[in-house]
Amino acid sequence: MTADLTRTPGRTGGDPGRSGRAGGAGDAGKARRRLLGAQPLGILFSAPYLIFIAVVFAYPIVFAVWMSFHDYFFTAPGAQVERPFVGLDNYVTALSDPAVWRSFGNVGIFLLINVPLTVVLSIVLATALDRVVRARAFFRVAFYVPYVTASVAVVAVWLFLFSNDGLINNTLGPLAPTPSWLVNSALAMPTIALFVTWKGLGFYILLYLAALQNVPRELYESVAVDGGGRLRQFFSVTVPGVRPATFLVVLLATITGANLFTEPYLLTNGGGPNGASTSPVLLIYQKGIEQQNPDVAAAIGVVLIVFVLIIAALQRRFVGREES
Repeated sequence: MTADLTRTPGRTGGDPGRSGRAGGAGDAGKARRRLLGAQPLGILFSAPYLIFIAVVFAYPIVFAVWMSFHDYFFTAPGAQVERPFVGLDNYVTALSDPAVWRSFGNVGIFLLINVPLTVVLSIVLATALDRVVRARAFFRVAFYVPYVTASVAVVAVWLFLFSNDGLINNTLGPLAPTPSWLVNSALAMPTIALFVTWKGLGFYILLYLAALQNVPRELYESVAVDGGGRLRQFFSVTVPGVRPATFLVVLLATITGANLFTEPYLLTNGGGPNGASTSPVLLIYQKGIEQQNPDVAAAIGVVLIVFVLIIAALQRRFVGREES
């Protein structure tokens, strides 16, 4: 009796062809997991937001970049016209305009006031609210209400407060500035920065309140045992503990400030006095819509995007870096 050796390799070593197919299927599965992630169903749920981002943000940015390199102008719907490539001409036109440089200077002043003030006030108020026991919900809602209130409605209140014969000037009496706040070239943008800080403060307070929940209470107790008071606890535990939230607040406040439009448009009647409160986004509107120069406006928009990216990179370098 002899064994059938011709079938032994198939039984002991396996079928080489079948093993190769299994390996190929495994590689394909790994490639799909790398592309779609561990839970491909998540892409389905996130698809509406991804489409929203593509339609509302990605496409307009790409189209604005294309416009900035062409001689673009508005035409009647359906009209076919030539829009020749002009290279950097629109950028030269934009950057040679003193109004463009002044608008970036204005938003720089705004950010220098708004961002630090937003960070300091929101972290201090969030820390105070985190310690409140009674009426905690009331205070949180009270701070958040201005953020969700329409800017048009809130602007009317600030116009009443800071007008020439408003409540602030009547309270200050002879100490009131002349000309008044919103028609003063030196005070218009700082006043707008204070308004935006006050209006958006509730949102940033909520971010810090969420971050404070992740700070271990044992750290506060350790500092207290070592003799540290509330101020020492704040700078030794709270500030380092909410560092990621601080970076997020700084980044969001910068992006919001760079997109400043509604406040100067309503408070100072379109960027007055004499362009002292004109922001780059407001200037884009004036150039593109009012003056019918959308190609130059697109160039200003691209420069603004680069400006924000540079500021965000610097913030990431100096604010968002991990502590050793």
